[in-house]
Amino acid sequence: MARARRTQRAKDWARRAPLLPALVFLIIVTQLPFVATVVISFTRWNAMAPDNRGFAAFDNYVAVFTDSAMRSSVLTTVLLTVTVVLVSLLLGLGLALLLDRSFRGRGIVRTLLITPFLVVPVASALLWKHALYNTSYGLINGVLTWIWGLFGSDHPPQPDWMTDSPLAAVEMSLIWQWTPFMMLILLAGLQSRPADAVEAARMDGASAFDIFRYLTLPHLRRYLELAALLGTIYVVQNFDAVFTITSGGLGTANLPYTIYQTFYQAHDYGRASAQGVVVVLCSLLVATFALRSVSSLLREEVTR
Repeated sequence: MARARRTQRAKDWARRAPLLPALVFLIIVTQLPFVATVVISFTRWNAMAPDNRGFAAFDNYVAVFTDSAMRSSVLTTVLLTVTVVLVSLLLGLGLALLLDRSFRGRGIVRTLLITPFLVVPVASALLWKHALYNTSYGLINGVLTWIWGLFGSDHPPQPDWMTDSPLAAVEMSLIWQWTPFMMLILLAGLQSRPADAVEAARMDGASAFDIFRYLTLPHLRRYLELAALLGTIYVVQNFDAVFTITSGGLGTANLPYTIYQTFYQAHDYGRASAQGVVVVLCSLLVATFALRSVSSLLREEVTR
């Protein structure tokens, strides 16, 4: 009996052995830096005061939760994330419903709609900052000039989008980038919808709205939850758009940008590490719900 157990244990280790290098690499790349960040978050370490370094206990975390700039960045992050995720989700749902239909050139249209998600985030932010928002040669103001010119006006409105509506400017660039992601997830959900149930509803005289309300929307609930949770995880951590378009000014500084300011501008490594730990823990909380949604979707697919 003992020999059989040893043999089974050896077989188990033989199956796991090829995964050990990847596991060790994952621990070195992800877990060790996080442990180091946690350790630094309990220290008093500011490059501007190199002699005043030592153990700070929970002082950095108290400073994080009592800092007015941190609270403002939390509010900005919540507002930015909720707006981007909800609008992207609604637009992605509309595009997914359109692409679920058969029409000529659907493959080309689908590829073009996915393209914004494939653009490098910094390049996307630069595109919106210079090609669209610029007051002198931007496309948006150029279109306004053209429209006003059609009516014989020589004084079209030329708003400075990044100054007048800075947070909306960041939100629009992120919505443009994340709508294809939402569309892909929801389109996958639509294509897994049971076709026989839809056909039976049509034969019973159900309208398109009734089919969407009572069949499509309940079926997409898990996919909507998954898309919203994954989008939240990524948008909360967004730094590129805020840094590139507004440089965190005019009330657009979110949590990642505030951590950047604390680390690279204030050189307060201990407090910046505490801020990073708080953000990671919040992201892990959201990621837990996302993993549960993925697990429930997989269980539903297996039971079909």
